[in-house]
Amino acid sequence: MPLLPHHADQVGSLLRPKKLAEARLAWKAGQLSAELLKKLEDECIIDLVQNQERVGIGGITDGEFRRDWWHLDFLSGFEGIDLAQRERPANFQGEGESPPIPVVTGKVRHTKPIFVDAFSFLASISKNITPKITIPGPGMAAFMGGRKTIDQGAYPNLDEYWEDLIVAYRSEIAALYAAGCRYLQLDDVSFAYLCDPEFRNQMSARGDNADDMIIRHRDAMNAVIADRPSDLFISTHMCRGNFRSRWVASGGYEPIAERIFGGLDVDAFFLEFDSERSGGFEPLRFLAPGKTAVLGLITTKTASLEPVNEIVKRIEEASKIVPLEQLALSPQCGFSSTHHGNDLTASDQWQKLELVVEASNQVWG
Repeated sequence: MPLLPHHADQVGSLLRPKKLAEARLAWKAGQLSAELLKKLEDECIIDLVQNQERVGIGGITDGEFRRDWWHLDFLSGFEGIDLAQRERPANFQGEGESPPIPVVTGKVRHTKPIFVDAFSFLASISKNITPKITIPGPGMAAFMGGRKTIDQGAYPNLDEYWEDLIVAYRSEIAALYAAGCRYLQLDDVSFAYLCDPEFRNQMSARGDNADDMIIRHRDAMNAVIADRPSDLFISTHMCRGNFRSRWVASGGYEPIAERIFGGLDVDAFFLEFDSERSGGFEPLRFLAPGKTAVLGLITTKTASLEPVNEIVKRIEEASKIVPLEQLALSPQCGFSSTHHGNDLTASDQWQKLELVVEASNQVWG
């Protein structure tokens, strides 16, 4: 598979228009039909795609406009996985509200397409730039809850749980490919969270070994994408939390670098590098040949716009460790990993994406 074909990309989620957010609330309250909600989603996504093409950003997405959460809408689409409020090992900084987490209540099965219709619509209106669909990695299904959120009756043996989950994922990915998907992103925040010493301690306290989890989640993702078609480009994104501009974890990538950058069989890594919490570029020395490191140098958590010369300088610093042709640029995360959105405006968002393109053009032409 070739390197990422463009150097200016994005993670995936984008701020929901007010009218769409209000419509979704009305739908949940039973005041708006699913048909009318979908019609409005379609209209908003058409506008969104046009704006992305105007900016010139790569990897056109639907902004995750049809979802409440970047991961939960997908995971709950499997038979055997529900959502519930449960204790989390760590909460978001400065945020009292906690998102729900997946709970495995029975045998995990892929009984119907989950995001195929959403991708098909996106592909039908993305004529000039490759459309990308984002889904959570398999490690996210039980990462926050651990063993206690996997039903003992359904899975007395965790190996059987992983086998079923992998089969279910492979079925959805095959369906996406059949629908024309050629750019798929699997997001897994566990890799970055497990770089944080405090978070690792919390994993130990609940009986999990952080290093074992890194390997388990890596191997599960590798199994999910094993034997994929040669024209299916796959990336992964990892960050340290993104909920209403809040975050969870801190720490550079060194604890996972060799095992993930050198051992995860994706084509590109979208990596958070927008603050001191992310550490330096040195762990990128483990990036395998032929892989792309997409540097998330532009924050989506605040409206302040980074000077383009500083972005260019940081890319040059990274190129001392990784050849420039193996690098690309993006924001550090999505702008709206949940339906709430981050603390910035739509205008701020588009200026950030324009900055990605401007800096990319300065570096790569």
